[in-house]
Amino acid sequence: MEQISPAEGSLTSWTSWSWVREITPYQWRVFLVVWLGWVLDSTDFGLFSYVLRPALTELLGAQASLAEIGRLGGLLSMVGLLGWAFGGFVFGVVADYIGRVRTLALSILIFSAFTGLQGIAQSPFELGIYRFMAGVGAGAEIIVGIPLLIEAFAHQHRAKVAGIMMTGGAFGSLLGASVYGQLAPFGWRYVFFAGVAPAVLLFLFRRGMVEPEPFKAVKARRAAARAAGDATAPEDRKFLQFVPLQLFSRELRFNTMVGLLFCLGTLLSIWTSLIWLPTIQSLMLEREGVTGADAIRRVTSGMQLWGIGGILGYASFGFIADAIGRRATVALYNVGTLAVGLYLYFVVDSYSVYPYLLFVFGYFVWGVFSGHAIYLPELFPTHVRATAVSFCNGTGRIITSFGPLVAGLLVAPFGGNFGTAAGVMTCFALLSILAVAIGRETRDEALPQ
Repeated sequence: MEQISPAEGSLTSWTSWSWVREITPYQWRVFLVVWLGWVLDSTDFGLFSYVLRPALTELLGAQASLAEIGRLGGLLSMVGLLGWAFGGFVFGVVADYIGRVRTLALSILIFSAFTGLQGIAQSPFELGIYRFMAGVGAGAEIIVGIPLLIEAFAHQHRAKVAGIMMTGGAFGSLLGASVYGQLAPFGWRYVFFAGVAPAVLLFLFRRGMVEPEPFKAVKARRAAARAAGDATAPEDRKFLQFVPLQLFSRELRFNTMVGLLFCLGTLLSIWTSLIWLPTIQSLMLEREGVTGADAIRRVTSGMQLWGIGGILGYASFGFIADAIGRRATVALYNVGTLAVGLYLYFVVDSYSVYPYLLFVFGYFVWGVFSGHAIYLPELFPTHVRATAVSFCNGTGRIITSFGPLVAGLLVAPFGGNFGTAAGVMTCFALLSILAVAIGRETRDEALPQ
């Protein structure tokens, strides 16, 4: 395949889709598998936020206070994110050794099974165990899918395709809202049960998948270096070093720091909103006298608009990044997150404008995650790419996992105001702006091999 600069044709990408004809059948297959995996991953993992309040009300008893629900809900959210971090990190390392395809399949099986098991939980502790394991699988899926996709599109169109692939996260949020709207009237347990079925479809798509050429080259080089024994060249001995340690080598440690700051900022700014937005909306509607089925319908609609905004944000990120650069695009999305998010949480006191603002907020706060699939993999070579993406995301999620908990604990001192707590956490988007301010631009660079 002819190598083309990632930015080539960027000025016409907005009006011409002729580049789509250049995508091979293998690349289409990879795209569909990774995109569908991300859709189902986001759906399954996000279902928790929709049923958080009714689940804890049943498991704790109807007498549970908002402060208690906030504290325990934040703790369970933290547990899920810790599982996501653990799964992403471990499976990222595994993917750099045994391959992207097999690791991806295992992750799908784990997150689907344990999402369904949350529906049979009989105590908050049991729910937490299933929540952790669902997070393990969910965190692994996207971490492995990103390098698989980027390497399949190594020579051209990777930014545009990766951005469109990341729409799966927002489609998952949209699908999760629909599942909630259809099944919530039957009880919160049925919402979780729905998370099992779609995984079967993804396994059908995965059949016949092969590893991308860049990873095949890595496997061949490792085999040749090991076969050389004592005659192994110094650069090959370094190449064979345990992959996580290579992230802190002189050549890569600065990029590792940039990637970690980038992930921290985006993750901290979104996860509190993702966990608490349905609760924030339901409480605001209750104050306006809207409850029951009507409240469920409005919350569902609001979260769907949030997801639709995210779809547009994800999809347009790659085109913008090809036009103005990766760093400027990340900064643009984070500034939008801060402006809209802080206005939403600190200024708005009526639900009437919420649906419109949720659409715009979703565009920025979701859309910036396309940078995880575009900018982050471009900072690292193939043999450490999955580990690097998993380390930056995983470490970020370990720290981020305390975000919903901190926000939940802030509910009491803020007088039961979940919105104020979520607004405080949104300010962490500043860390992502710092990351791209000091990081290097990768728009015109070939994917590191």
